[in-house]
Amino acid sequence: MTTVSQSRARRRDRRVYLRSHPLLFGLLAATRGRPVRRLGRTLLVHGPQAYREALTRLPLDRTAAGTTGAAARSALGDGGAGGVLFDQEGAGHRADRRGLAGSLGGAGVEDLRSLWRPLLVRRLAPLERGGEVDLVDLARELSGSVVCALLGSGADPHAVAEAAARAAAASVRSHLPGPRRPRAEAAAARAADGLRLLLGPAGEALPAMVAVAAVNTTVAALPRAVAWCADAGLWEQAADEALRPVLADELLRVTAASPLLPRVAAADGAVGGCPVRGGDRLLLVARHAAGAHRRDPDARRPAGPAVDRLVFGAGPHACPGARLARAQLADVLGALAPYRPVVTRARVDRGAALPGWRVLTVRAGDRAARASEDGLFGSRA
Repeated sequence: MTTVSQSRARRRDRRVYLRSHPLLFGLLAATRGRPVRRLGRTLLVHGPQAYREALTRLPLDRTAAGTTGAAARSALGDGGAGGVLFDQEGAGHRADRRGLAGSLGGAGVEDLRSLWRPLLVRRLAPLERGGEVDLVDLARELSGSVVCALLGSGADPHAVAEAAARAAAASVRSHLPGPRRPRAEAAAARAADGLRLLLGPAGEALPAMVAVAAVNTTVAALPRAVAWCADAGLWEQAADEALRPVLADELLRVTAASPLLPRVAAADGAVGGCPVRGGDRLLLVARHAAGAHRRDPDARRPAGPAVDRLVFGAGPHACPGARLARAQLADVLGALAPYRPVVTRARVDRGAALPGWRVLTVRAGDRAARASEDGLFGSRA
């Protein structure tokens, strides 16, 4: 059942879609009544089972025009023999995923937590004094710091985050459907070159792709999730250590940082009972597959991992950074919970690669519980 507060949260979050890609998301909303709907050579895939089938059973062309892999390759180069992860198949794809899994597994994420937890204490300190915090700017610094740590780069985290955002936005603009945009591909190449130059020796194609993916999903996801939590009054759940990880999963499910996965079939097959021909375009609507449009987030009655993890893909194409994303959001919620923050300003980023906020400022709520003398994470030392 949708409460008044959840309705408020949903209305605010809907703005990031309606003001960034109104025609596309209007079309997706109008066609979500069926698990799969064909429009010419394009299939709109909304249902969870059909979504899983498309990612796990249907051969996909990872380099076809208009796909994530093609956008990544054109923006960051072909990566030599290795590719840039999103355009890979077979042994090369599995090897690079294993390499990332080593850095983003349980031990790797715990190491990174020691980096971002002090950052959260420092960046959220103004809330204690009645000030405001821009969570988009915080997410940029957090994601840039994580990327620099993962890649062993000494670059400025803010500069890395801004360069990764420019590279992603330029690449998406160069691959959007419709008339070719003058100089769009050249702009994408320049943005990617700037990112690689900034990263220095770590700036090869695959590491640069890691930077682009990590920064853009973090900057899109964290502020939207916090805004929903604040508008829906979920801070009691965020303050509960047992419920907090579940709430993080639920918020990631309904905000769906990467709401749409564009793919192309490499061979004939079927998805959700609908025949697919090689070369057909598939728009996999992750937010609908995960039930983001019909089920509100609630840590006490969660959708469960079989559903909420769909926003990270499925099978061999699942996002290797899912554990990192969940841990980051859980810690951000835990750091904010004592302040019970409210949103004071929200401005949509119309030019970003993923739907999100350009500015999202919060201040401590009137009934904010003060952090204990031991600090937000047990110690300020």
